[in-house]
Amino acid sequence: MNRTRFAPSPTGPLHLGHAFAALTAARLADPGQFLLRIEDIDQSRCRPEYEALIAEDLHWLGLDWPQPVMRQSERLPAYQAALDRLSALGLTYPCRCRRADIRAALSAPQEGAAPAIGPDGPVYPGTCRHRHMADAGPQDAIRLNAARALEHLGLDVIAFLDENIAPGLPYRLAARDFTTGVGDVVLARRGMGTSYHLAVVVDDAAQGITLVTRGKDLLDSTWIHIVLQELLDLPVPRYHHHRLIRDEHGKRLAKRDDARALKLFRDEGVSAEQIRQSLGF
Repeated sequence: MNRTRFAPSPTGPLHLGHAFAALTAARLADPGQFLLRIEDIDQSRCRPEYEALIAEDLHWLGLDWPQPVMRQSERLPAYQAALDRLSALGLTYPCRCRRADIRAALSAPQEGAAPAIGPDGPVYPGTCRHRHMADAGPQDAIRLNAARALEHLGLDVIAFLDENIAPGLPYRLAARDFTTGVGDVVLARRGMGTSYHLAVVVDDAAQGITLVTRGKDLLDSTWIHIVLQELLDLPVPRYHHHRLIRDEHGKRLAKRDDARALKLFRDEGVSAEQIRQSLGF
């Protein structure tokens, strides 16, 4: 059985890229197994009017989903429980570094190449890795100690299956490449209690998602999610990383691309069938 989900953040209108992602997830789901999840942990940017617009746009595209809809803002205790479990294993540490601090640390003279770029940007240099969770304060983020986590799991290689890019051939990443190329990712952002990486694996398990569909731009994040699933004893779903919808210059669409917002197409009289056909559905 394929159970999929579409999990937008209500921080702006949906655009053609979102439509492609939602339609892909719905197409690959078994009947009644396409779910909507609202990723609204960043309450400073999320707006109820955008959440309402998400539902309008998806219904206009002909999609439906079971109720009630899961909202991340209502699941902070579940994320805290997962974080506590990782902390009890000695795999987390508090981090007070701001982005400017990280840039400064990475710009210091290094022996060799420029800093590695991971799924979340420049790989964290480990400035706060010596700190203990007992010292954590409200201004701290919480990071995963990647090397310690892989040692705990006894993994030399991380692997997952993608059913779209290379069916039947697992993607593999050596543990040493995870620590140097991904690093100590943030599990809880300051003031939020969680992060995308922690929330998504906890939520996928809670909703029984068996096939994760998302854009190829998130392919490298999957390594993080596999590690967290293993650490938390959560089911590991299958993955389908689909192509991205780009503008005429080859740039990936973003929420600031209002000219391609679904609402504008609707207001201009474009039909949902026209949108579906233009996206290959």
